[in-house]
Amino acid sequence: MNIEKTEVLIIGAGPAGSVAAGLLRKQGREVLILEREQFPRFSIGESLLPQSMEYLEEAGMLRDVVEAGFQFKNGAAFARGAKFTDFDFREKFSPGWGTTYQVQRAHFDHVLARAAERMGARLRFRHVVESVHVGGEHPEVTVRSPEGDTYRVQARFLLDASGFGRVLPRLLDLETPSNFPVRGALFTHVEDRIPLGTFDRHKIRVTVHPEHVHVWYWTIPFSNGRCSQGVVAKREFLEQYPGTETERLRAIIAEDPGLSALLKDAVWDTPARAITGYAANVKSLWGRGFALLGNAGEFLDPVFSSGVTIAFRSAHLAARCLARELSGQPVDWEKEYAVPLKSGVDTFRTFVESWYAGGFQKVIFHPSPSPEVRRMISSILAGYAWDTNNPYVADSKRRLGVLEELCSA
Repeated sequence: MNIEKTEVLIIGAGPAGSVAAGLLRKQGREVLILEREQFPRFSIGESLLPQSMEYLEEAGMLRDVVEAGFQFKNGAAFARGAKFTDFDFREKFSPGWGTTYQVQRAHFDHVLARAAERMGARLRFRHVVESVHVGGEHPEVTVRSPEGDTYRVQARFLLDASGFGRVLPRLLDLETPSNFPVRGALFTHVEDRIPLGTFDRHKIRVTVHPEHVHVWYWTIPFSNGRCSQGVVAKREFLEQYPGTETERLRAIIAEDPGLSALLKDAVWDTPARAITGYAANVKSLWGRGFALLGNAGEFLDPVFSSGVTIAFRSAHLAARCLARELSGQPVDWEKEYAVPLKSGVDTFRTFVESWYAGGFQKVIFHPSPSPEVRRMISSILAGYAWDTNNPYVADSKRRLGVLEELCSA
């Protein structure tokens, strides 16, 4: 069996893999990306956060994204019954980007993958990693080509950016249960036909179910008159509804008058899909000769659109560590990769847990918010979950707990 060699092998050409490839190519590293699907392919997670733009710029891919014509985004809106509030991400505590895009992921991921290829990474679609060995001097994988042939690739380092495919966690027995309740989502794309002036297409809208605090809907407008529409709830809630995924989704949307009115003229031309039990965790984010990026390591919840930002952050941290490791310098992957990455993930986790418990919803819908605190919250919603100058990052649990009590009173 043939054995190929490369400096860095990346499994998966999604956002984490492509940005990691761009960063590594800027270092002059040899990069091979193996992707099991053929792009463009459907993926969920379409609303980016402004923090993401910093990493696209660093990876040399910003122009590719800007010229792709995606929907401009400057914030997030929240609605529950008669309550409504919105955040403009340009009005935030942390320095940095305050705008970004809402993207059809099929096109967005393809743009990034081709950008990585443009920068010199080798990219192979429909090549499936079937086994991996990390006990030797260098990690080695066995791959099946689209024609059914198998070959091996040996790399100085292996990055798993396989997303929900979670290749290394499965093959190396790294998976561990998430402590989040099992939730699911029903979602689709529609031709929304929302009249101009009745909806701010520059913001994602998150609508809370009028009766159930743990059930919420997303509405993500695109630049072509379509939007991504979905609902998230505990599995047992979703299982109450009969019919196809589209029928179930429309039935749950019908329970919210505001969202129903917004989508009253929508054309439901794409069958809805379902995903359940997406929260995931692993025993370790790295090992000898490998590291896990983005969703391959951990996925929290879609409520604050943090997935792609965490993926980009992981690529940034891993590339920084590899710049030294591949130059022969010692790297403490726990201290320099896992701990810094988890710090921001844990900030998001604090706000996600509070959202479902209802506390954070009381904060964002409070009728008389502090402008200073609101800017700090806006920063986290914009993805700046690693900015420890922000008190709600540096001391997130305690600070948010106190704020919840104040808003409840």
